[in-house]
Amino acid sequence: MGSSTFALVLTLALVACVDPAERKCQLRGLWRNEQDSLMEISAVRDNGEFQGKYLTQVTLAGGCARASPLTGAQQQPSEGGWPTFAFTVRWDKFSNATTAFAGQCFVDTGGKETLTTMWLLREAVGSLEEDWKATRVGRNVFTRKRIPKGKILPSLSPSCEDTASPAP
Repeated sequence: MGSSTFALVLTLALVACVDPAERKCQLRGLWRNEQDSLMEISAVRDNGEFQGKYLTQVTLAGGCARASPLTGAQQQPSEGGWPTFAFTVRWDKFSNATTAFAGQCFVDTGGKETLTTMWLLREAVGSLEEDWKATRVGRNVFTRKRIPKGKILPSLSPSCEDTASPAP
């Protein structure tokens, strides 16, 4: 067996033997879900708290979405587990709703990071009689989007001022 083949086999064997605790899932960075919404999480503090921005591609009323603030916390797992987390998004200036996400971070044997989440979206309604229709539930799966270093989400947010109709 050639030395390059031996090195490849050895590398694959070592990757397969890596304990899940050694393949840590880091929340920091840019993530994309199956609806092409983007989420950028800043550094996670030592106490697990984090902040970021969320740019949805799905809006309740249609129209222009803006990058909205998110705030959350990560729970470090016990030995050999994957971290769980929760965060809220306050939809900024384009919606009268708030969404709470709860999820878990995973890394597969190939190093692919995935965030699986369930969410509750609460929309404001005008009366107690309308309360029955105010909460929605769903699931999102996020995968890491590789980008150059630095905050990129604000540059991807569309300019809502450009949607006004031109003057006659």
